[in-house]
Amino acid sequence: MRRGKRLQEAKAKVENRPYELKEALGLVKQIASAKFDETVDLAVRLGVDPKRADQMVRGSVLLPHGRGKTVRVVAFAKGEKEKEALEAGADYVGAEDLVEKISGGWLEFDRAVATPDVMGVVGKVGKILGPRGLMPNPKSGTVSFEIGKVIREVKAGRVEFRVDKNGNVHVAIGKASFPVDRLMENAVAVFDTVIRARPSSSKGQYIREASVASTMGPGVKIDMQQVVSLVK
Repeated sequence: MRRGKRLQEAKAKVENRPYELKEALGLVKQIASAKFDETVDLAVRLGVDPKRADQMVRGSVLLPHGRGKTVRVVAFAKGEKEKEALEAGADYVGAEDLVEKISGGWLEFDRAVATPDVMGVVGKVGKILGPRGLMPNPKSGTVSFEIGKVIREVKAGRVEFRVDKNGNVHVAIGKASFPVDRLMENAVAVFDTVIRARPSSSKGQYIREASVASTMGPGVKIDMQQVVSLVK
């Protein structure tokens, strides 16, 4: 079956109305028909102006049930912190040598963390890591002297989010094979964190709308009034 035909059939099962969160996630699971385990993505449209520095929304959230994906982590650290990173499960650890490797085109990892004292070295590959969303950043919690704790959380399912130029936040909340209740708990954790990250300068309606979708499936609208009651 071609993707176009599969997508049209999936769209036909989605009504043009907001669904309660559990119902929406159940529908996403039902229409995920690809031959691989599709990722479930949560998209939230915010009432902020991303062009204004005081309305930038970003942060990280530890998903209660992880993402269903093995995360390869590189850690920029030296001395005792290098040892701590390795013991915490980092896949690659280093400083100048790691920067040289990345400068040569190596990017076989999913997340990067660092201790504050080596950020001057990491900055040399900022133009490579930044556009790919891999640059360690204190605001997202990936620059810390508690590097072991950070690595364990990232491995367990901590994900970062950042509002894009259109005012949207996208977060992968698991796999289509996850039970609905696990996807729901992950989604509620994301909503709770995004709501808490509301800039003080943001006026009016903060969350405009939200939807969930699998990798190959259509978006399913979420009833935000119900979500707000769940978060509270």
